[in-house]
Amino acid sequence: MIVRRIARPLLSSIFILGGVNALRYASAHKDAAEPVIKKLAAPLGLPEDSELLVRVNGAAMVGGGVLVATGKAPRLGSLVLLSSIIPTTLTHQWWTETDPEKKQGEQIQFFKNLSLLGGLLLAAADTEGKPGLSYRAKQAKNSARREAKLAALQAKNAAH
Repeated sequence: MIVRRIARPLLSSIFILGGVNALRYASAHKDAAEPVIKKLAAPLGLPEDSELLVRVNGAAMVGGGVLVATGKAPRLGSLVLLSSIIPTTLTHQWWTETDPEKKQGEQIQFFKNLSLLGGLLLAAADTEGKPGLSYRAKQAKNSARREAKLAALQAKNAAH
């Protein structure tokens, strides 16, 4: 569908650009990421090297963005981007800011990321009009049940 061909690259563009910037300028992003990394790294078993984790997140953004934009694996790419946007969103802690201008900027970034999160959830759930795995599994179960009943009926009739 034409909408997907237009929407996917549009949705991906911010992630690809953000990922490239994170890879190129990881040292500039590490200070903002550090509070989140300190809270999440140890429980998740990740290294506490802020610059390295900023680069890893940037690479995930570029990779996931390319998968979504090209439509090669958009659902997988959306899941990758979902995993990268959550820690990115947590770096915009607008509720801790005292400067009204900075607070407003951080709040806008935080809610922009939440909006992107919603778009990624839709993209991750999009089956392109084809039945999803759960629907196909349910249909297979129902078909197997019908075939088993038919086989049992045929066996019963053959026995008589």
